[in-house]
Amino acid sequence: MSASPAPAAAPDDIAALSFEQALAELEKIVAELESGRAELERSIDMYERGARLKAHCEARLAAARLRVETIVVGPGGEAVRTEAAEFN
Repeated sequence: MSASPAPAAAPDDIAALSFEQALAELEKIVAELESGRAELERSIDMYERGARLKAHCEARLAAARLRVETIVVGPGGEAVRTEAAEFN
């Protein structure tokens, strides 16, 4: 068995992770799963945690997207208002 770090304790801990932390952990899990070094049970556990991390990252991105605003500039170059940004 490899000496890779074990998945963190409980799913609740994922909620406390920043987007960057969750993404970094997800990348490690993907790399280990792709390597084929982990035993079956560990692979299943990592896959399940990876799915929770992915959902967490998607939720963080959705929240960030809602916070992004477009600054509308008036004819004189001054900011006149902000509008929700559109992502198409």
